[in-house]
Amino acid sequence: MTSLKGRRIGFGLTGSHCTYDEVIPQIERLIAEGADVRPIVTHTVMSTDTRFGEGEDWVKKLEEITGHQIIDSIVKAEPLGPKIPLDCMVVAPLTGNSMSKFANAMTDSPVLMAAKATLRNQNPVVLGISTNDALGLNGVNLMRLMSTKNIYFIPFGQDSPEKKPNSMVARMDSLLDTVLAALEGKQLQPVIVERYLDEK
Repeated sequence: MTSLKGRRIGFGLTGSHCTYDEVIPQIERLIAEGADVRPIVTHTVMSTDTRFGEGEDWVKKLEEITGHQIIDSIVKAEPLGPKIPLDCMVVAPLTGNSMSKFANAMTDSPVLMAAKATLRNQNPVVLGISTNDALGLNGVNLMRLMSTKNIYFIPFGQDSPEKKPNSMVARMDSLLDTVLAALEGKQLQPVIVERYLDEK
């Protein structure tokens, strides 16, 4: 059975602020399993204050939990390629905006740089989507990433089919199992779930 003990896991957060409360406990689970988690954030995470919390408070919490300083620039993320390779890179939540950029090889944030570097090293990248546009214009980008080697998805589904029919969100409590499967070169199944039933 795959172990996370001593594994270096990059954990990237993008700007889906409403999802952070679901994600933080999953970081703690990775650490409890022995992983060395390196936190990476986009500029949006750091600079945006919302009703879900202030950017600097989320950054402080991530640093306290992981014991590492936040990687908040492309320059700081570059060593995660050849110099300090990651065993696995997680991006959760992954917004539709970052998803479209990643699918089209755009690298304009520390999170995307770390993900691209991990792919270059032929190690797994695990994505936890949170986007209102997964079944809209972004659908082509989602499918492109799903068909890309070494990219794996936390199982996801429609979170509000009647009010937001194009929206899809990952089932974040499956993050640990997805990472374990990805490290064995496998996609956790089923990858498409009835996510909206989780809220009932």
